[in-house]
Amino acid sequence: MTYSLRIADLPSNERPRERLISSGPQSLSTAELIAILLGTGQGKGKLSAVGLGQYILNQLSQYEREPLSVLRNITVQELTQIHGIGMAKATTILAAIELGKRVFQSRPPELAVVNSPQAAADALSQDLMWQTQEKFAVLLLDVNNRLLGTQVITIGTATETLAHPREIFREVIRQGATKVIISHNHPSGNVEASPEDINLTEKLLKGAKILAIPLLDHIIIGNGEHSSIRQTTNLWERYPQED
Repeated sequence: MTYSLRIADLPSNERPRERLISSGPQSLSTAELIAILLGTGQGKGKLSAVGLGQYILNQLSQYEREPLSVLRNITVQELTQIHGIGMAKATTILAAIELGKRVFQSRPPELAVVNSPQAAADALSQDLMWQTQEKFAVLLLDVNNRLLGTQVITIGTATETLAHPREIFREVIRQGATKVIISHNHPSGNVEASPEDINLTEKLLKGAKILAIPLLDHIIIGNGEHSSIRQTTNLWERYPQED
């Protein structure tokens, strides 16, 4: 596809909007998705909307991070520094990014049954996903695994957080929860459990057994992804819980 052409000059089956309708949004490149938001390029004889979308991605590569991760937290001021992006285009892009985040972070209703790592991640994503600081949170459940609420226990730096078992179980008992799922985020986006994560989980499993408050899982949340320490280790076989 020639990015200097106007979208109107492209065959209809190559235009981003038409391709989105016929083949779905997943068939479009990131530059083409941005082009739909922009609507127009830089004017006569300049880049098309798709070309401008690709130009934006190229400009974001200077941050030495994957462009989409830069877009996730970009500001109006940063966008308007890119040639061809005025206030209207910048606010349109930011509105789309925020809407996407809210779809991802929509919290399940109170008393929804949490019976899988995905359901737990959905309940916790609003507090933990796409955060620049590491946070530790608990998901509070009743005897039937129904959601009572969530609570952020501690907030750390960009690379680490501190959560003591005493603080965690104090909140669980205070809220009257019968079962609990713990979770924290990795601002890097890597959801692989660290040795420290596994060590803390082991301590909490021991404490949960003594207190007769089953610990059902430890979910690590990244940027749109999650992992379950219960599914990736044998800790629950070594410290079985009555779940």
